[in-house]
Amino acid sequence: MSKKDKNKQAVAEEEVQTQDRNASVDDLNKTEKDVEPLDSMEQFQKDLEAEKDRYLRLFAEFENYKKRTGRERIELFKTASQDVMVALLPIMDDFDRALKEIEKSEDDNLYRGVELISNKFKETLRSKGLTPIETKQGDVFDAEVHEAVTQIPAPSEALKGKIIDVIEKGYTLGEKIIRYPKVVIGQ
Repeated sequence: MSKKDKNKQAVAEEEVQTQDRNASVDDLNKTEKDVEPLDSMEQFQKDLEAEKDRYLRLFAEFENYKKRTGRERIELFKTASQDVMVALLPIMDDFDRALKEIEKSEDDNLYRGVELISNKFKETLRSKGLTPIETKQGDVFDAEVHEAVTQIPAPSEALKGKIIDVIEKGYTLGEKIIRYPKVVIGQ
């Protein structure tokens, strides 16, 4: 290629670059003219308020989530041993029945020994949150707390709708009832 050809090519390239620059400036000018300025600061303020509101709602939702999971976790720890406690309840019932039968006999040493073991067992379970539901004859029947096994004619007018006999004790673990007391009520 000769020097003349090289110069022509360089001039042609310069013209193309100049045209590209001019086109870019024209596009930029068109874009600035086409873009409408913000209506005013009011639109910006509305958008800002909407984002603030969205942020606050999201933050509040997250705080509620943290509180809820915290409560659920505490509840889980309180009742984590529920299955074990429910499995041990029949053993407590057996201790109570054994003490009643041994009390009928004349052997005080046997009674005191079984009573000591029973008390230690009950105290250990009580320290883990197990408490008996106090139910006795003459209490008013409450379907939320008691489980009626059967109804019998009331021996007196005063015992109608009330508990006549407790067949099986009820227990709570923390604040949750894990076994309802089974009772007989007067009709």
